[in-house]
Amino acid sequence: MNKILVCGAGGFIGGHLVADLLRQGHTDIRAVDKKPFSEWYQRFDQAENLKLDLENKGDCETAVEGAATVYNLAADMGGMGFIELNKALCMLSVLINTHLLLAARKFGVERFFFSSSACVYNADKQRDPNVTALKEEDAYPGMPEDGYGWEKLFSERMCRHFREDFGIQTRVARYHNVYGPQGTYDGGREKAPAAVCRKVIHAKLDGVREIEIWGDGCQTRSFMYIDDCLHGTQMLTKSDFVEPINIGSSELVSINQLVDIVEAIAGVELKRSYNLSAPKGVNGRNSDNTLIQKAFGWEPVTRLRDGMEKTYRWIYDEIVQQRAGGATSAVNRS
Repeated sequence: MNKILVCGAGGFIGGHLVADLLRQGHTDIRAVDKKPFSEWYQRFDQAENLKLDLENKGDCETAVEGAATVYNLAADMGGMGFIELNKALCMLSVLINTHLLLAARKFGVERFFFSSSACVYNADKQRDPNVTALKEEDAYPGMPEDGYGWEKLFSERMCRHFREDFGIQTRVARYHNVYGPQGTYDGGREKAPAAVCRKVIHAKLDGVREIEIWGDGCQTRSFMYIDDCLHGTQMLTKSDFVEPINIGSSELVSINQLVDIVEAIAGVELKRSYNLSAPKGVNGRNSDNTLIQKAFGWEPVTRLRDGMEKTYRWIYDEIVQQRAGGATSAVNRS
């Protein structure tokens, strides 16, 4: 068997992963998502594309049968606004990983990758914007992000125990804020880089020299460009490293600094209105890359300014095309 299954293939990271696998010459790829094909961010005719709801055990078995490698990128999630207001929906993603692991055991999957998140980390270690970068051991004692973070931490443990008890070679990455083109930039599920791009673009196009920022803008994060995410994900999946590991940039910036970068790309300077009652998440979060450097001699390398420029240009073209009444490029076929 050499079939590769990408779960959540209609989403941002999943769509990019399918595209990257095709570029590498893989020919037996099954792409699965519950969204209608018209809502997939990227879809490729070279892959076997299936619309399945992976919260259902039967659909997971349909997806997994015949696969050698499973990438589980499927989850009901979004940016901080979605996560804070939809805790129960985020928790229900535990059904996806549970049923996929059961199917992986049933059909003898060789490698199983689970996309976890930096939201698993103990909240007490993220109260200061001048945060000490988070090491993998900082997930315990457990105090993750409510809803989304708890589901991710629980699913990490499931992967561990399915590996220990049933021999499934599970690999777990803790992603830190992945961004890039071909993803959500409006509608409530977008993350900070895309949201800031959208706000700056609308302000520029409308001649309104003001934008709203959630929180006081002093909260800090690191943001990882999609190309680094894809490299780290596949590198980890193929390796013998079995513990959860950070895959994230260590370039820490405040939200205000992120806005500075986007304003510089756009060539504008805007007045900032701070919405202190809006969801803002933890005060500070950054990736400690000591372990990934030791284990793989690698860490994400794309500078935030470089990745944001590509992201901004793509979102700008989408918005301009949308305003002109044209269809946006949410679905790519090649």
